[in-house]
Amino acid sequence: MNIADAKQQVKDTIEAYLATDAHGRPLLDIARQRPVFLVGAPGIGKTAIMAQIAQELGMGLVSYSMTHHTRQSALGLPFIVHEEYEGTEYEASEYTMSEIIASVYAYMKNTQVKQGILFLDEINCVSETLYPSMLQFLQFKTFGRHAVPDGWIIACAGNPPEYNKSVHEFDIVTLDRVKKISVEPDFGAWKTYAVSKGTHPAVLTFLEIKKNRFYSIEASLEGKSFVTARGWDDLSDMMGVFEQLGKPVDFDLIVQYVQNDTIAREFAAYYDLFNKYRDDYRIDEILDGGDVDEIADRAGSAEFDERLSLIGLLIDAVCGEMAAVMGDTDVLVALRDDMRSVKVAVEDGGDVRECIESVERGRASQLELAVAAGTIGKGRRETVERVLDDLADFRLAVGSADSPAGFAFVAQAFDDRVDALRARADAVEARLARAFSFVAAAFGEQQEMLVFTTELTSRTGSARYIAQYGSESYFAHNADMILSERQRDLRRRIEDLSL
Repeated sequence: MNIADAKQQVKDTIEAYLATDAHGRPLLDIARQRPVFLVGAPGIGKTAIMAQIAQELGMGLVSYSMTHHTRQSALGLPFIVHEEYEGTEYEASEYTMSEIIASVYAYMKNTQVKQGILFLDEINCVSETLYPSMLQFLQFKTFGRHAVPDGWIIACAGNPPEYNKSVHEFDIVTLDRVKKISVEPDFGAWKTYAVSKGTHPAVLTFLEIKKNRFYSIEASLEGKSFVTARGWDDLSDMMGVFEQLGKPVDFDLIVQYVQNDTIAREFAAYYDLFNKYRDDYRIDEILDGGDVDEIADRAGSAEFDERLSLIGLLIDAVCGEMAAVMGDTDVLVALRDDMRSVKVAVEDGGDVRECIESVERGRASQLELAVAAGTIGKGRRETVERVLDDLADFRLAVGSADSPAGFAFVAQAFDDRVDALRARADAVEARLARAFSFVAAAFGEQQEMLVFTTELTSRTGSARYIAQYGSESYFAHNADMILSERQRDLRRRIEDLSL
């Protein structure tokens, strides 16, 4: 299965393992809770989905690579204890707690998170001295006498032996103690993740045109050459930094991540063309409503690769703007909830500055714990940090005003931000409408229009924007879109941006 389906399988499994009856007992006996074992080629996202699952379920994550563990570090070190039984005294050996188990307890102590995932990567690369102990661990969730704490689920991952010389193939006895999930590279599944992450549009459009370049592992007389999802992901991040710094993105950089000379040269050539299209087609001029008849004529007569690249540039521009509006919306929704609690406290006689400061401390404390636990994603973290900045601005802006007048000032400042956000949303809709008009003028209601509307529908930022703010231009070209109940709820939230 692909990595997206594997993620859902793991997520469903964890929720089933954590489910309890009316008395708090697990619906599935602990001994029957087989660890999940993801097996797949390197770089397809096995480790990444564990962090995503933990964040989505609000759980902790403790991750270990098993390649460096010895029997002593995994099982603990022996020590002598004095025992007595019915008058007979003797010395016996016991073991300290496993480093792996101890790290789970340390994590719970530092973060106050009581449920989580213990993720053991490269588990089929354990040393031969540790291998026999893995049977006990996989079935009974214990290393030596020490068990994984209640509420913690074991997940494992590894590569097939053809990709890693250190792999010991699990025998049937071991495999019969895990839930094995085989994962295959799949561009469609990775693209969903890549779009939400903000992967460079040149990478996305290149792979959309040449899907067979997404993942490749080859062996030749010169050695191994390979391209993985991880490589494209890391290259995209580096390209963004290089572009900001004005440094060249060329073959010499690309081949460090796309470690196949042929594919690296293809992408380097495409990247040069992509930048040429970016200059020639003047995307901002299209979205600003300039005279683009000549550009539309050129686009209509272009080759398919060039047309798809142009659609990618338009999508990247408008979706980026819609995602930015939704980022500001998330901040204002969270800020609204905080200021409503401040309003109640002020009406009860509290000092407005102290009330705002109290909310700040609460949010900052929650953020600190979430960061330490790793249960908050980058986007959510940025939202909370921006809310904290706004709360601090409001507190400082109150000045020496008394509480009623001070809160009235804050409320007006909040309303001004809401008005500004709605004006921005209107401006984005106008730019989106111009994008639709350009695509229609250049290509008509053909394949390019279908690609454009499909991308708007599938991307999280644009889909959320359309659900909350609506879009006449979008619905005119995609009348079949039906809002889900969740999307209707999101729209109601934005419509209630008032204190």
